[in-house]
Amino acid sequence: MTATEIRQAFLDFFVSKGHTIVPSAPIVVKNDPTLMFTNAGMNQFKDIFLGEAPAKASRVADTQRCLRVSGKHNDLEEVGIDTYHHTMFEMLGNWSFGDYFKKEAIAWSWELLTEVYKLPKDRLYVTYFEGDEKEGLEKDTETFELWKQYVDEAHILPGNKKDNFWEMGETGPCGPCSEIHFDSRPDNERAEVSGATLVNADHDQVIEIWNNVFMQFNRLKGGALQSLPAKHVDTGMGFERLVRVLQGKTSNYDSDVFQPMIQFIAEKSGKKYNSAAKPGDADWNEAVAMRVLADHIRAISFAIADGQLPASNKAGYVIRRILRRAVRYSYQTLGFKEPFFNQLVPLLAEQFKGVFDNLYSQKDFVQKVILEEEVSFLRTLEKGIKLFELRTWRIKEAKKQFEQFKGYAAFDKGQFVDSTMGFFENDYYIDGQRPYSDGELNSFEEALKNTVTVDKAFDYANDFVTVINGRFAFELSDTYGFPFDLTELMAKENGLTVDLDGFEKALQEQKTRSRAAGAIDTGDWITLKDEETSIFTGYDETETIAHVVKYRKVTAKGKEQYQIVLDKTPFYAESGGQVGDKGELVFPDGTIILVTDTKKENGLTVHFVDKLPEDIEDALTAIVDPALRGQTNANHSATHLLHAAMKQVLGSHVNQKGSLVNDQYLRFDFSHFAKVTDEELAQIEAIVNQKVRQNIPLKEERSVLYAEAITSGVTALFGEKYGEYVRVITFDDEFSKELCGGTHVQATGQIGFFKIIAESAVAAGVRRIEAITGVAAEMYINAQTALVNQLKDLLKNPKDLSKSVESLLDENSKLKKEIEKSILEKSSGLKNELAQKVEAINGVNFIAQKVALPNAEAIKNLAYQLKDIVSDLFLVLVADFDGKPSITVMIAENLVKEKGLHAGNIIKELAKEVKGGGGGQPFFATAGGSDVSGLDNVLVKAKSFVA
Repeated sequence: MTATEIRQAFLDFFVSKGHTIVPSAPIVVKNDPTLMFTNAGMNQFKDIFLGEAPAKASRVADTQRCLRVSGKHNDLEEVGIDTYHHTMFEMLGNWSFGDYFKKEAIAWSWELLTEVYKLPKDRLYVTYFEGDEKEGLEKDTETFELWKQYVDEAHILPGNKKDNFWEMGETGPCGPCSEIHFDSRPDNERAEVSGATLVNADHDQVIEIWNNVFMQFNRLKGGALQSLPAKHVDTGMGFERLVRVLQGKTSNYDSDVFQPMIQFIAEKSGKKYNSAAKPGDADWNEAVAMRVLADHIRAISFAIADGQLPASNKAGYVIRRILRRAVRYSYQTLGFKEPFFNQLVPLLAEQFKGVFDNLYSQKDFVQKVILEEEVSFLRTLEKGIKLFELRTWRIKEAKKQFEQFKGYAAFDKGQFVDSTMGFFENDYYIDGQRPYSDGELNSFEEALKNTVTVDKAFDYANDFVTVINGRFAFELSDTYGFPFDLTELMAKENGLTVDLDGFEKALQEQKTRSRAAGAIDTGDWITLKDEETSIFTGYDETETIAHVVKYRKVTAKGKEQYQIVLDKTPFYAESGGQVGDKGELVFPDGTIILVTDTKKENGLTVHFVDKLPEDIEDALTAIVDPALRGQTNANHSATHLLHAAMKQVLGSHVNQKGSLVNDQYLRFDFSHFAKVTDEELAQIEAIVNQKVRQNIPLKEERSVLYAEAITSGVTALFGEKYGEYVRVITFDDEFSKELCGGTHVQATGQIGFFKIIAESAVAAGVRRIEAITGVAAEMYINAQTALVNQLKDLLKNPKDLSKSVESLLDENSKLKKEIEKSILEKSSGLKNELAQKVEAINGVNFIAQKVALPNAEAIKNLAYQLKDIVSDLFLVLVADFDGKPSITVMIAENLVKEKGLHAGNIIKELAKEVKGGGGGQPFFATAGGSDVSGLDNVLVKAKSFVA
């Protein structure tokens, strides 16, 4: 069977058992603060398991895209190394929401595997939960007895809490589980060692293929287990593992899920893929690299297609990290020095056409994003390599220096320390970076001084330069995205080691800082009423009578807040780019509690407040701030008009990639590969304002079948999870028709006026428009008009304002050129004048003068001119720039080498006289300060460095 046939057979089987097939949820999780990515098939059903939402069907099945690269379920480091771990994988699953339980789940698992897929029964092993005394959990004897109907007892194995009690995370739904494992070893190996001893023992040929989870509990914050309102079945079968088993392969990567990709990589790299390669083999690293690329392109492509672009924080950083891991393998192991990774996208999109079509429809966009990230990271790799090579060059030079020192019998320890530190402080720069930081050198100097003899000092110095500092390795990784394992590899090639402890310490310090900055202590919900749902009434009203259903305390950055859920609410919870409503909860005793924000969590509307009332069980009046809601409505409806207008002007390829709608303005991110011109922006703006003037009434359709809505030509957003029924917002059937859960104006005329205020780039292939409406647009236009009038007044009310400003700019440009010419002439005259003031001191031509030049650039030009005509030059120039002192030091290169002079170090000392600081290279440096009265002292002090 092909992979496609295997997937379809699973879905068809469960349709025959009364299941409804549901689409995969996006790989990027929204409206759940406990998750960044969908890491299991059950994520989209979490609110049903918790009893916070009703199930639309009691039996469902699907294939779900999952990503496991962070948090509790993290397989990233195993990917490519072994044969069965992946970042993105498909999870085939069937669910029962309070319907069937263990008996049917187990029976159907066995029927599908042995009768439909025809797997040999003697190669299958099953497990059950053995219980846990500490948790007060009993042995799952029911599951054991059920399996005995189908499986020999020798193939039914007990499992501990780690293996047979499934939990989504630190909190949330959980329960005992029963795994099914397959032994794919040759018969001779199976005869020697029983597969029962290898189950859950990380054997690459005895692997778990299916897990039946029996959801019974909810894990609370403190660790306690609370029974769920109903019992559920949650199963997950790893699609890639199943295909491997059914196709008789010993590696997931040898199946038709991955082989087309791997063979493409092999062909383009000119290397052969050896599936049987083992660690230590010549082609092991290449095999790992090909597997990494074939795996990682899936995770990255689907995440981008679902709306998550690579970024520098949160979920975006995870995607960027995976991408860079792949590019590093591509560059370092497979020899691709130019961007290659992005070329896998079309092949992947074609493979999943008809299964996950959102990738196919966006393949050009996804490939463009990955290409831009590759180009950027390849530059980063090059910079990291340069920085590393700078340090290793200094190390090699240091070793030569030490060998010289060791041969000098006359050296005492003090001389050795001074000479060594002088060598290391002689800075060399690449991209503004020094090979050693001040902190490293200060610690090194202190350690040298504390050694007993010059021999001991030598040994310590020698050790210092054979180890790459851990903090330096961390800086390469953290600041430049340079992988630590690449630093280790390059160090080994140079006969060096990396201080792993120092790296781990720096990493942990950063994690501690991050945790402290984002630490949130969330208490358990305190339930007052057993309500399954929170009814949203905000489409029809902004005020309603309600009761508190549950609440909890949340502490973030030392501030206590409360979160409240009502049985019904007019407050719109942040979603789809629209911010959450603000307003008031008014209680009968006169207590008014401000709602500062409203968000969604697992299907519930959560109201954020700073305090609780004395009697929280009283009825209350929930009132949305009408002014904020009205302005937000205008901006949201304007966003729909903007989207439609952009498709008209720029093309049908324009799709939303992110948005923000609040009461102040709207921000719209969209797919487009070029800057939107001023003419195009004006055209878009004109179309939107035409629709505003037409005062088109809102057409709102609730509970429309998703399939019918899509057939009607509605615009749906990639990365959004839509249910069976959707809400359709239309402003003119021929113009704007979108799926949307947000709030809107009743007619476009309420928008007032639409004005674009900015257009910019966000990421590769993604642009951003910012705009305002209504009163904000009116204020903006008034401010611009006032500014124009002010300019007219300043220019004596010219008939053609633009022409007058242009003339003024031309005149200003001419004057600047005349000034620059005058400065150059003055510098040239000063050059000859100063050259006559050379003072010969110990083989150095010394010049120290105060000059009257207008800026630092003029002084720099003068310094370089003097360097060209005065040999052995040691130059110090000072100037007063309107009360701000300036110091410049220029030293001939031969003096730097022969006399050990260093402009950067010298200027630090001189700058003390003007209460300032500075730095630079060995031959040129500048400094500033705050005390011009010290400039004369600078000229006197300068001579001490050569006298």
